[in-house]
Formats: sequence, C-alpha cells, structure tokens
Amino acid sequence: MPGQLLAQLPHRFRMVLSLTILSLAILAGCSKAPELTQIHGFAQGTTYNLSFELPANATTPVSAIEKAVADELARIDKVLSNYRDDSAIEQFNARQTTEVLPTEPELVALVEAARKVSSASNGCYDLTIKPLFDLWGFKKDEFSPPTTEALVQTLASIGMNKLETIDATHLRKQIPELRIDISSIGQSYSVDRIAKILEQYGVHNYLVEIGGELLAKGKKPDGAPWRIAIEKPLPDERKLQKIANFDSGAPVALITSGTYRHFFDSNGKRYSHILDARSGKPVEHNTVSVTIFHENPTIAGAWGTALLCLGSKDGVKVADDHKLAALFIDQQEHELVEHETIAMKTFTGVRLQNP
Repeated sequence: MPGQLLAQLPHRFRMVLSLTILSLAILAGCSKAPELTQIHGFAQGTTYNLSFELPANATTPVSAIEKAVADELARIDKVLSNYRDDSAIEQFNARQTTEVLPTEPELVALVEAARKVSSASNGCYDLTIKPLFDLWGFKKDEFSPPTTEALVQTLASIGMNKLETIDATHLRKQIPELRIDISSIGQSYSVDRIAKILEQYGVHNYLVEIGGELLAKGKKPDGAPWRIAIEKPLPDERKLQKIANFDSGAPVALITSGTYRHFFDSNGKRYSHILDARSGKPVEHNTVSVTIFHENPTIAGAWGTALLCLGSKDGVKVADDHKLAALFIDQQEHELVEHETIAMKTFTGVRLQNP
C-alpha cells in the first residue's frame, strides 16, 4: 500500500495497503432488487466485487462485461505485478543499469502521480522503499530489526530522487540497484480502470470494490445511495466505526489505510509495518487508520499511504494544504480519537454517520 508502503501482504502486486488495510463492506440491507447486477471474482491476490445497474437499453450480456473485467485485471497484473518475473515493472527492476530504459506508459504515469505525493509528504512516501521491507523481514513475515549499519546501507539504495522520468515511456535509474513497487497505488488504479470498463458499456450507476478499495458512482436501482461500512481500526474486533453514505451520486473513491492488523511485537515493543522512507524505520505515532475520499482512486491510494505514514500530527496539516477530505483515527490507550480535515468537514460527496 511508498515512503511508507505497508507490509507485504499476499496481494499479487501489493506489499501493503492498501491493500486497503481496513476491511470495507457493503452494509447489510443494500438493495436486493433484480435490477442490481453483481460480478464477483478473484484477482491480484484478493477479491473483487462489482454492483451496478445496466442501462435500460442494454444489449450486451453480463458475461461479456464479466470477461472484459477479468481481461483488464489480467492485463494490469502483467504490467504492475511485483510477483511476476515477466511483468513490465519486474523487467524494469531486473535491469541493473543507469541507461535509459523503455517501459509501459502506465508505469511511468503511476510513478509521476506517486512522485507528487512523495514530494508533498516530504519523502515519507516513496515507491522505491521495497528493499527496506526485505531488510526488516516483512517480505517473509519474519520480523528482524536490522543493524544500524545495514539500515544506513539500505537507505542509500532508495529514493524517488534516484528515479528519473525521461518521457511518457522511458525511465532511468540513477543507481543500478534501484527497484520500484507500485503496490501502494496499483490496486486503487485497478479500481479506476474497472470503473472505466463499466462506463464503456454504458453503466453509470455502480460500486467497484477490489480488496476493500472502492469507487462509487450514481445510486442503487431503487434510488438509494450506496452505503459503505468502515470498520473500527482495532486488531481483535469487527465493529463499525462509521457509515459512509454516497448521497450526491458523484464519483467518489473511498480508500482506507491502516496499521492495526499488521505489526510485530518484539521485546515488549510493537513495530508497525508502516515504514518511513526518511528514517527507514517503522513509524511510531499512534495513528491507526486514514480514510481518504477523492474523485480519483489512484490518487486516493497514494495519499492514503502517505498520510498514514505521516500520522495525524503532521498529516492533517499536509492534507489541509492539499484540500484533501480525510478522516484520521488515532488510538490513545483504549480510546479511538477522530480527526477530520477541513475538506472532510465540508465535503458534500459523502456523508459520514455513526453506526
């Protein structure tokens, strides 16, 4: 799920979050009307669920839409998966050279989108952080705090400033061993792409969800808004923290990043799987989740990871500076404390309510 990617989870190309770290689900009681078409499947190491209303004059069978969705997810996997040696991103990573390298335009575009967020987070978020996860043992889920010497050495091999964009189809590493990982925004990008597939078939009322990251547009067939449950960010509980009502019908992505399910305890201390690329160490703030509402799922994915890395103390200010609608949740002993950004308090696309 970046200057701080989340720990490597069993997603096909996602170390982290986002995966979204929070588990989101359509609330019980959603419309069961026959006009609501649903498609479910498995991709990128997680599940995907689409709920949508076919246009009244639709002639395309649902099976054709289902195939188009599966084909697009497979295509994205071939470009962005860090778990496939034949993917475009892993072919780029395998080339240990400082020569200009050709690559897929999607990869370049995602690098540039992430670069802006990385800069805004003062380097806390960084797509080249993967070697740090390996160093701390997150890759094999075997936590092992590194020595200071090893940490310093690894930090020298990461940094967005060491990755140069030449043009729309070419990148260049300034150090041969540089590697990039798109997992913090790859899944949210997939959400965006699948929504575009539905739009191509004339579908304008839909909810697209992949691994807990989602984009909603329009309304349900009965005219009711899409409603999404956001879990309490607690490791041992499955309770609701908020209910998001997508009242306006405008396209809005909901991306939640969290620390509360993936961590290690060692010698009486808890270590988050969220790493700060500036220090190379797990963050130590008490922010356990950040939920972003944004029209662009890809951008929301990057910001969710970046703001979680920063924590509420610094993250709220950064979010306010960029007019982001975000909900931070801190854990103070046994209490959960919410912090809303200015844009969240005035956001008209989604209404939050207590369960």
